[in-house]
Amino acid sequence: MPKVVDHAERRAELGAAVRRVVARSGVEGATVRAVAAESGWSAGAVRHYFRTQAELLDFAFDASLSDIPARILGVLEQEEPGLDRAQALLEQLLPLDDDRLAEVRVYLAFMARSRSVDARPGLAEQAWHGERHVCAMAVADVTGEQPPVEVGVVPATLAAHVEELHVFLDGLTFLGGTVPALLPPTRARALLRARLEALPHRSG
Repeated sequence: MPKVVDHAERRAELGAAVRRVVARSGVEGATVRAVAAESGWSAGAVRHYFRTQAELLDFAFDASLSDIPARILGVLEQEEPGLDRAQALLEQLLPLDDDRLAEVRVYLAFMARSRSVDARPGLAEQAWHGERHVCAMAVADVTGEQPPVEVGVVPATLAAHVEELHVFLDGLTFLGGTVPALLPPTRARALLRARLEALPHRSG
């Protein structure tokens, strides 16, 4: 009887291999051949799922779009509102370990490529609104204000703080993803903590 191939599981394995290669060698190193070597598959087998490097990066980017919300939901379910939860929420977006470093590098590469080869219009804006929504949840956790109800709509009481935090977080993300030796995770966490502590705090 022929073996049943779980294609979704195989694609997930390859996605994990892409992340490991990107974290170690950068986006430019995430070739079909390199991913094949990392996964233990032949280059031909990898090309059965991804014919080009662009398709590999697209898949890794899509995986991030589902993995990050899942991590954020886990934080919301496991922690009580407050400064610590706000920190934990925002840390899901920062390159603080190999997996998240790979996510950020894939994200930056995808955004750069979308400016010249925009095969998926609107995706950059979708990611931007998603990040702003997480920033709004974090600000609400710290200040005690009403949290946002839907993505793309930031309560007026949070708007100014959310905008500033979003820009600050993007700076940490970009620097941590491009020069991680100069902005190591411990320093990024400390800078983020100081920024959150500067927000007006909830009473009680």
